[in-house]
Amino acid sequence: MVANIANKAAIVGIGSTEFSKNSGRSELSLAAEAVKAALNDAGLKPSDVDGMVTFTMDQNEEVDVARALGCGDLSFFSRVPYGGGAATGTLMQAAMAVATGMAEVVVCYRALNGRSGHRYSDGVSGSLITGSAIHYGWYMPFGLLTPTSWVAMFTQRYMHLTGCTQEALFEVAHATREYAVKNPAAFFYQQPFTREEYDNARRICEPLRLFDCCQESDGGSAVIITTPERARDLKQPGVLINGTAQCSPKDQEEMTSFYRPEIGRIPEMDIAAKHAYAQCGLSAKDIDAAVIYDAFSSIVLMQLESWGFCEFGEAADFVLAGNLRPDGRLPTNTHGGQLSEAYIHGMNGIVEAVRLVRGTSVNQPKKNVNHALVTSGVGVPTGGAILGRMN
Repeated sequence: MVANIANKAAIVGIGSTEFSKNSGRSELSLAAEAVKAALNDAGLKPSDVDGMVTFTMDQNEEVDVARALGCGDLSFFSRVPYGGGAATGTLMQAAMAVATGMAEVVVCYRALNGRSGHRYSDGVSGSLITGSAIHYGWYMPFGLLTPTSWVAMFTQRYMHLTGCTQEALFEVAHATREYAVKNPAAFFYQQPFTREEYDNARRICEPLRLFDCCQESDGGSAVIITTPERARDLKQPGVLINGTAQCSPKDQEEMTSFYRPEIGRIPEMDIAAKHAYAQCGLSAKDIDAAVIYDAFSSIVLMQLESWGFCEFGEAADFVLAGNLRPDGRLPTNTHGGQLSEAYIHGMNGIVEAVRLVRGTSVNQPKKNVNHALVTSGVGVPTGGAILGRMN
């Protein structure tokens, strides 16, 4: 079944805090600042907001953010689980609320002190007493304690199946850093790296080196979603949510789906892509640029295949041909991605996808960007969204 929410909601405001390793303030302050910036961008007031969506992992309650901003009555509030897998899921929830009339102006936000506070690189520890965590007991005795180790496991299998080499991982990481070098908002602004530095960087978990892994960041990002009709009267050009989908396939685990028939592929993203394209009648050939979730360099390759930019096993050749670069087939992660701008669980990627469609990215491709793809985290139940220009 294809949901009938295509083109029934538009993103009208975007906002972010600065990105750092020590914000010096609470996560609630970061959330409020990001939302306020997005409202200002849209030309809206806090009193206009009647809906909020965030991640289950976000520590900022909707009522606290609303009160901090001075919002009025909320008629819709929702949370999406699975960490980075929630990113575009927030858009889906907001689009459904707007399309059905449950709310008219919905805020999607994510804020965290991911470096100065809780660090996701600490991995899983402590007693396993909950149903959601018990499956880690199968992997922890073998040292699979962190996101890097889990992704390294299926990356090794992917490389074995496809013949992908370290050269392709480097190209993903390097292309992303080259964008960040020109982005004043990126943590690695004006900080390039060479192939020699990449090769000499410490291995985190084979085959992933330091520059293959995302940052740990403090910061926040937010977007504002409303009806296309209202969007036409606001400050910024509206960006339509052409299609958006989520998927959790059979035998899915949270980051550790190692007992499926094949671990070198990501069926959750394959299915989400199929549904998102069907929803809006578009295909890979219609996508002009992308923001692909890059907690690790290798998962960019897998997602390129899931979304139809190349066949399974061909992503390495696709990136090595320069297709992620400014003049390539698919300029990707033009803000620097989570590898080199900041790790805000993908919400800063949604902000960049909106910029690409507006034509305001600091690394705006020379070609027209009529449609941009943005995806959520890999290894968990996930999804993606296709954004497009309003006529």
